[in-house]
Amino acid sequence: MDNSDSIVIDPELAERAESDDLHTLGVEEEYLLVDAVEPRAVEAVEEVFDQLPAETRDSVQHEFMRSQIEVASPPQLELDALAKALRELRATVADAAEAAGARLLAIGTGPATGGHIRVVDNPRYHRMRERFGDLSPGAGMCGTHVHVSIPDDETGVQVLNHLRPWLPIFQAATVNSPLFKGRDTSYASWRFMLWERWPTVGPAPYLRSFQDYETMIADLEASGAMLDEGMLYWYARLSARYPTVEIRMGDVMPTADDAVLLAALARALVATLVKEVRAGVPAPDVPHPLLTAAHWRAAHDGLEGLNIDMATREPRPAWKLMRQLFDYVRPELERHGDLETATTLMGRLRAHGTGAARQRAILAQGGSVADVVDRFARLTRGGRPEK
Repeated sequence: MDNSDSIVIDPELAERAESDDLHTLGVEEEYLLVDAVEPRAVEAVEEVFDQLPAETRDSVQHEFMRSQIEVASPPQLELDALAKALRELRATVADAAEAAGARLLAIGTGPATGGHIRVVDNPRYHRMRERFGDLSPGAGMCGTHVHVSIPDDETGVQVLNHLRPWLPIFQAATVNSPLFKGRDTSYASWRFMLWERWPTVGPAPYLRSFQDYETMIADLEASGAMLDEGMLYWYARLSARYPTVEIRMGDVMPTADDAVLLAALARALVATLVKEVRAGVPAPDVPHPLLTAAHWRAAHDGLEGLNIDMATREPRPAWKLMRQLFDYVRPELERHGDLETATTLMGRLRAHGTGAARQRAILAQGGSVADVVDRFARLTRGGRPEK
């Protein structure tokens, strides 16, 4: 929950991005720690940290609960470099978890019933628990955050306005938490439904300027609804640590490939919208209640059902909207050198389904929650995808 240290971008990388008008990107992923044999979450984060190699520790952080751990990739320009960094981080932290008697699991929230899990012994987390009570029950909630560089804060605020209608379909692509306390919740992302209870979670409002953005943060802090800027849990926001737009409403995804696809599409979308902002194209006028409904639909259906076409305000198959997004950002995928990789990964997502669909497929074939955890632990650390 936004307690990581800053990762500084390489100056040469930043110079190249600026000279070619390209956007860097980075990914943060939160994982669950589960028992080595049973599917229940375990308080193992300190033991896992003890097993991490020294060269990895700057990229790994604590999360809110003692059964969670977070990684942050270095900012990258090349998609292949991002994929390599994520795979190495996943494998390294998975090795450390196994050495500590646990397993690393890329899943949105704890799928099995377990014992009481405490928050990490951190003053900020204790203040959050005292202020907001038990809003994060169970093992914790694990998400994916994608950072895409922006030229300046004023442009970033306008990009946030343009992003609003696209984020429900991004969310639908990330759903990976249908199970909670040993049962299917009927939602593709139960993590999202739990997370919605925090007072500052929701679509970003339409903002006229960066000054509006700063005023809103100050007002929310004064209201007591958040302790600091790190608790601004809008689905997209300006990062408090990096010169980026941060897209952050999705579940953590089962594989590094899934995360790389999301990152490629996020960068291409932000790059497309930066051009629209520069051209003076106004942001779409999307009613807040309709956005809220579309995000609820994304959490319920994922990509396997329906979502709302924001242009027509009518329900459409979510996969058609995903294809529409891909086609919309195709020029920027190509300009950044990502089109071939993104096309391949999009095909894999279509073939295998979202994380929620994959979990339910295991259960439909007679598997158990323990089988889901076993399979997803292998996928997390780089196991072969389903055929």
